[in-house]
Amino acid sequence: MSEVICEDLIKVYKTGKVEVVALRGLNLRVEKGEFRAIVGPSGSGKTTLLNIIGGITKPTAGRVYVDGTNIVDLPEKKLVEYRRRKVGFVFQFFNLVPTLTALENVELPMVLAGIPREQRKSRAIKLLRLVGLESRANHRPSELSGGEQQRVAIAAALANDPPLILADEPTGELDSVTSLQIAELFRRLHKELNKTVIVVTHDISVARLADRISRIMDGVIVETLIPAEIKEGVKVELEVHDKVVELEDKKAQILNEIERLKKDLASGRITPDEFVERYTRLKDELEKIEKELMSLRV
Repeated sequence: MSEVICEDLIKVYKTGKVEVVALRGLNLRVEKGEFRAIVGPSGSGKTTLLNIIGGITKPTAGRVYVDGTNIVDLPEKKLVEYRRRKVGFVFQFFNLVPTLTALENVELPMVLAGIPREQRKSRAIKLLRLVGLESRANHRPSELSGGEQQRVAIAAALANDPPLILADEPTGELDSVTSLQIAELFRRLHKELNKTVIVVTHDISVARLADRISRIMDGVIVETLIPAEIKEGVKVELEVHDKVVELEDKKAQILNEIERLKKDLASGRITPDEFVERYTRLKDELEKIEKELMSLRV
């Protein structure tokens, strides 16, 4: 089990002259052996936070203490060891090697850690049994369902017996029934194996299985609640925010397409008639998006 403390975390991404502030002085404390869910809309900083705790990304400022060690100050060699020994990662897209069997995928982290072959195989079989997939050990990812692939990914995350499990939208690619099964598996493993588990999710039904739920908005934790305190309005708020982000992306794509269309007309690549037809269609789509955005923001 690991205790995780984040203090005054700031993360700024720079692309040329453009700066995007993902975290704005975020503070978080996760107790040893706790199952914590982090919820928030798209773009709120959930994944950035998880990547910093996992030692994948360095913060621009701030500190992250895992069992009393500030991992932000670790040299690269020790950071690699931290990721390999202390942390188990579970991602949305499973991250399995398609040419390897389920058993081999679970063995892989142990290969990287230098664990002997017989010991690796024995532990991999035990972990597949733990997640209910021993009978599928010799199947490749393409022969497994989405839920089965995620179970293999969870077994692989447990391979080196890390005290801390980090999961980024682990049910994002799964249907609602399978999502709940995976969330319940996290809860069971957290209790049986005494792991500290931090799950980033947009799914309130998954978050409700955690011990506590922290809401992140615009790069800061705005509140931490027990599941019984989560209001239905929070779910609606997250869904609306995600829909706004989706519509804004579509709007940006259409505006870019209109600009390309103007350049094509100016260069003679399309005729005036073609321009009018396509421009009218794009403007109609843009108007529909603007109306929907207006209704969501009321």
